[in-house]
Amino acid sequence: MTARAASTVLVGRQSELTGLREALGRARAGDPATVLVGGEAGVGKTRLLEEFGAHATATGARLLIGQCLELGEAGLPFAPFAAALRDVLRHDGPAAFAGYEAEFARLLPELARVPAAAAPTGLPVSDTPRGYLFDLVADLFRRLAEERPLVLVIEDLHWADRSTRDLIDFLVRAARSTRLLLVCTYRTDELHRGHPLRPFLAELDRARGVGRVELGRLDRDGTAAVLADLLGVEPAPRAVDDVHGRTQGNPFFIEELAAAGDPVGCAVLPETLRDLLLARVDRLPEPAQRVLRIAAAGGTRFAHELLAEVAGLPENELEDALRAAVAGQLVVADPDGDYEFRHALVREAVHDDLLPGEHARLHARYAAAIEAQPHLVAAGRAPAEIAHHWYAAHDHPRALIAAREAAGAAGDRYAYAEQSRLLERVLELWELVPDAGDRLGMDHLRVLEETLAAATTAGDYSRALTLTRAGLAEVDTAAEPLRAARLLHRRGRLLALLGKSDGTVEVREAYRLAGGMADAPERVRLLADIAAHLVKIDPAQAASVADEAMAAAEAIGEDVALLPTRIALLCRTDNAPDLGLAELRRAEALARATGNAPALVSALVYLSDVLYELGRYAESEEAAAAGVSEARRVGISRSTGAYLLSNRAEALIALGRWDEADAACAEAARIDPPGVSGLHWLQLRAGLRLARAHPAADELVGRALAFLARPYLWPNHRLPLHELRIEAALAADDKVAALAASRAALADERLVDLPREGWPVLSAVASAAARVGDADLAAEASAVAAVLPVRYPAEQAHAAQVTAIPTGGTPAALPAWRAAVAEWRAVGQPYPLGRALLALAEAAAAAGERDEVAAAVREAADIATRLGAAPLGEQAATLARRVGLRGAGRPGPDLLTSREQEVLRLVAEGHSNSRIAERLFISPKTASVHVSRIIAKLDVTNRVEAAALAHRLGLLDPVPPAQRRG
Repeated sequence: MTARAASTVLVGRQSELTGLREALGRARAGDPATVLVGGEAGVGKTRLLEEFGAHATATGARLLIGQCLELGEAGLPFAPFAAALRDVLRHDGPAAFAGYEAEFARLLPELARVPAAAAPTGLPVSDTPRGYLFDLVADLFRRLAEERPLVLVIEDLHWADRSTRDLIDFLVRAARSTRLLLVCTYRTDELHRGHPLRPFLAELDRARGVGRVELGRLDRDGTAAVLADLLGVEPAPRAVDDVHGRTQGNPFFIEELAAAGDPVGCAVLPETLRDLLLARVDRLPEPAQRVLRIAAAGGTRFAHELLAEVAGLPENELEDALRAAVAGQLVVADPDGDYEFRHALVREAVHDDLLPGEHARLHARYAAAIEAQPHLVAAGRAPAEIAHHWYAAHDHPRALIAAREAAGAAGDRYAYAEQSRLLERVLELWELVPDAGDRLGMDHLRVLEETLAAATTAGDYSRALTLTRAGLAEVDTAAEPLRAARLLHRRGRLLALLGKSDGTVEVREAYRLAGGMADAPERVRLLADIAAHLVKIDPAQAASVADEAMAAAEAIGEDVALLPTRIALLCRTDNAPDLGLAELRRAEALARATGNAPALVSALVYLSDVLYELGRYAESEEAAAAGVSEARRVGISRSTGAYLLSNRAEALIALGRWDEADAACAEAARIDPPGVSGLHWLQLRAGLRLARAHPAADELVGRALAFLARPYLWPNHRLPLHELRIEAALAADDKVAALAASRAALADERLVDLPREGWPVLSAVASAAARVGDADLAAEASAVAAVLPVRYPAEQAHAAQVTAIPTGGTPAALPAWRAAVAEWRAVGQPYPLGRALLALAEAAAAAGERDEVAAAVREAADIATRLGAAPLGEQAATLARRVGLRGAGRPGPDLLTSREQEVLRLVAEGHSNSRIAERLFISPKTASVHVSRIIAKLDVTNRVEAAALAHRLGLLDPVPPAQRRG
């Protein structure tokens, strides 16, 4: 993948940009201002000023830019002012200097070659007093600012010479009633304790009109945005995590890693970046460099006591070396007495520069030191640190044992991703240590099973699937059928979660193997898991296996309330009016009482789902939010708790809290649920952005619909994608695509089995049929609606809507849409209510119920505003114009004049402009003008659409004024 060299988007700097714009506003009003912009190298100061400069010039200000040169205190005096004045000379000519060319030649030598008018002072160039020169510069800027506001940018103030700083100080303090904004940038990581800029900035802070802007590093979302711009595609969340962790949000470092060509950065630092990072290290004294190399082996953050133990240096030598590193802005100290590399990439560059023997020796010393004194590292980190250092030291036997112990400790902390990585290391080292089994006291298959469990819990399903294949190749099915059955069930479940197959073959084989075994807790749990998997594929067999599991559980005294079967199956019992809600509440209570976090999270997943289906959206949101917190606490957000954020977003959408829903989807995107678990939030956010006409809607819709290409997708995931596909086609006014998507949806064999997902699909199909005018498609949708069960509030509202949609233009439309609106009002979902209100308004317009039209349009417009649903708001405004309403649905005069109504009636009868002219005794040109005005007023594209709309809204035969309401 090729990345652009530099990002073109400004990310995460809106508040800073706003501050600069406000300062310009003050300067424009005659109140001169100065803004000091600080930040470390590469953090984006220049990019911020580029964006601000474009805004300044676009709003009529003049922009002058000067750059300080890296020449130190003895460097070129006034270098940035020379660059700014050179720009003035180039654009305004010598006349801009008002005859003082000789004096200004001290700043701009080429002026000495320009024939000058008689200068009032007559002083030689070299003898021009500095105060007088500063007055001339200030006066020049004042004159320029009289023409238009002036923005003077001085970059890299940390390299400024004394003369430049003095002139800046003079301009800041002498400026009065001048439309001048002075912006200076400097690097905070260059300001060592004795740097001359430190006292200068402190003095400026006390001056009137001076403000500071400190640019920090980007957060993770900012890193993701920069990467997306550089790579041209949305980066994977894991890639964002990798790049953000290494760059710590420094935009320049992000660009450098992305330019290496790998979307997840690169395993090895690019040479240009490495050289840049090491150049600052090379400027340190040799003892400080040596200590930095030792520290780099210990990690980005290191404790003084641990470093002292490993370095073995006298305390004063160690402190001197650290002091030099801190003064060089390479290491920062914290109040706790620890240290941290200012940039993680600096540590990485120094560490990668270690010689092989030096590398192994240092890591061995760290491992031995932490083993002897675990308190030298953060609490709970010793096992992982020891494992890492022995591995880096290439001591394989010690690394093997340490990695196994660290994996156990990681699991105890719910750090399953770390546990999975450590167990992968155990598998790697197993081949390098001949007596690995004896050292660990377990066989290779046991390590595989532990790694598989950790990878699955961490949400790394692809790796887990590979591990099931390795485990099945190693297990002796005849000798250990239950062990083989567990592996088969895991494989089948993972295949379904990754959308590769439904996993039925593997799961049924697991059931066969478990069938002939005696009842035991492990067998009961396996049967429960098998039933939970089969419930989406073969409900009848799932019920049978569930009965068997529960009977076995009761026989051995197991509480069935926490079994996955009860959670997954009972909440889908169609015979229960509450969808097993009481059982779920009991499972939730028992899980809390026993401290069973995975069971509690699982219960809350299903509880939030059932409450949503019952139309209890606020309770659903609360349950999902509680589940999110619990899943995060125990580290299972990407596995068992994968659907909690999207369930919460779904409830928030239904409640009309769209901004919160979008934030929940964004959080789900950061977690990056694996496989098809990542579809739910994606489908919800795509629909949300489509309803808001978000610029990124098409991209998100495309990503969601790409799941349809997978070999297998659970029907409750697949059907909402049919709905999204139809809605996207209708939003784009692509009638061909809408028809194709509608027919594909009706062809889905599971449509009639799933009312919750099926009714929204039918609503979308009916809307497409009405938009296109396809009577056959409308009839097919009605036929499916006749057999699809209607159980809960949202399904009832959709059923009423599907009944109302085909009635357009008939006397039945108004009562049908009144019924649909009443149903949606009872459900409490504002967006479908708003859409139904617009359809009601059209039906009321056709019936001449003008007051009802106004009320419906006004309410729909209010809903659109509250939700940020721009297309719905535009539709409300268009309908208001077409039926002659003012503003947001208030009654007003008719949209069309009486003559235009006569012309429209003839257009609807199919007459040409010439024939209309004959009938109305007007010229053909006048008839053409009337037709054009009618098309514009009705917001349609041609006379055919105008005629159809007139029929639909009752514009051809208006109710006589005496009978009309409002």
